Amino acid sequence: MKTMKLVAAALLLQCGLAGTAAAQSLDQLLEQTKAASVAEQKLRAEREAQFNGNPGQQAQLTQQATAARDTAKTASDALSEQYKANEIRINELNAQLRQREAELGVGEVFGLARQVAGDTASIVQQSLITAQFPGKQGEESREAFLRRFSAERDLPAMADIERLWFELQREMTESGKVVRFSASVVQPDGTSAATQVVRIGPFNAVSDKGYLSYIPSLRALSLIGKQLPDDVLDAGEDLLAAGSGYVWTLADPGRGVILSLYAERPNVWQRIEKGELVGYITIAVGLAGALLWLYQFLYLVMVRLAVSWQLKNLERPAANNPLGRVLLAFKGDPKRVEEDAEVAELRITEAVLREVPRLERFQAFLRLAVAAGPLLGLIGTVVGMIMTFQAITESGSSDPRLMANGISQAMIATVLGLGIAIPLLFANAILASLSRTMVQILDEQSTGILAESLEKRRRA
Repeated sequence: MKTMKLVAAALLLQCGLAGTAAAQSLDQLLEQTKAASVAEQKLRAEREAQFNGNPGQQAQLTQQATAARDTAKTASDALSEQYKANEIRINELNAQLRQREAELGVGEVFGLARQVAGDTASIVQQSLITAQFPGKQGEESREAFLRRFSAERDLPAMADIERLWFELQREMTESGKVVRFSASVVQPDGTSAATQVVRIGPFNAVSDKGYLSYIPSLRALSLIGKQLPDDVLDAGEDLLAAGSGYVWTLADPGRGVILSLYAERPNVWQRIEKGELVGYITIAVGLAGALLWLYQFLYLVMVRLAVSWQLKNLERPAANNPLGRVLLAFKGDPKRVEEDAEVAELRITEAVLREVPRLERFQAFLRLAVAAGPLLGLIGTVVGMIMTFQAITESGSSDPRLMANGISQAMIATVLGLGIAIPLLFANAILASLSRTMVQILDEQSTGILAESLEKRRRA
């Protein structure tokens, strides 16, 4: 009650001061203060008279306040009991949830889902399909979502489970499609340009400038540093130009890795350079043998044609073939026809032997090249192994990358040696067969000429 009076007095003083004009001097301020004090005392007296004059109303207000307090206390007690009941019910439901999780194996199910998400994240990171579906602006990317899902330990939200299923389904569905779309492709100079791309499932992608590879760190496609041979590029161009139907092309089951490795394969000249000096010598021997074989082969073919013609015209010997020259050497001189049989035989043998060197020339060199090829390859192999052991000694480790140069030289030298020996072996066999045929014809005809000469002598 005392507090209420003080508040009322303060309000009255404030109102009195607010309703009075601003004091111009200290005397006016004093008069205003006295007037406010008198007004406050008067108001206080009126309020006390009013309060003391109606005690029943005060008792009624007290009873109402007490009833309101009791009602609030009853409601509070009821709420406390309800809270305790809810706590007990929540604990019971949590226990029931844990029991049902154990019964249904929910922990194993979500553990398997996390494992699948982790495995799929590694696939999606390297997948060409990600280049087509990089994600909307501000949206979590496919890879980031899968890795977050696999790293969570709480029960995943239903939206995350649905997206996991969606990403798995999209990866499987797009793996069986050949799709044309526009994507940003990193050019050899480092710039990016929007390019039309044809994707064959998750295997490989091709544009009008060549085959593409996917760079996970940039989440973009880029041209393969070293493009493939022309026949492979032609297959990619046919795929780009195709509208519908079927077209022959290439699909890399290694998702671009095999094509990249194939592009890095050295060509024939690069392989030859690996053989170094021994390889060059081996190739020189092989080229010399090939040129000599070609020259002799053409010569023997021409000789065989000429001898075939001469066999049909034995009465008209010509000097443009070995058989004709043998016939001319005996029949062309009448004095030789009348010679003794032994002398005639010797002269015919001399004529035949004069033709044999030209028919069998270069065969000795070819046989030498056949024998020298593997030996030169063996020298290159030994040199390559020496380089390999030297690399091991210098590095102190058996790193295959350090030994690759020496092993490559050893293998290339061996291949080059066998590469010239085997073809020259067959080539020499062909020349030997042709030359033996010519020599056999000369022997047969010379024997026939001698027999004819002896027969004429006996008749005479």
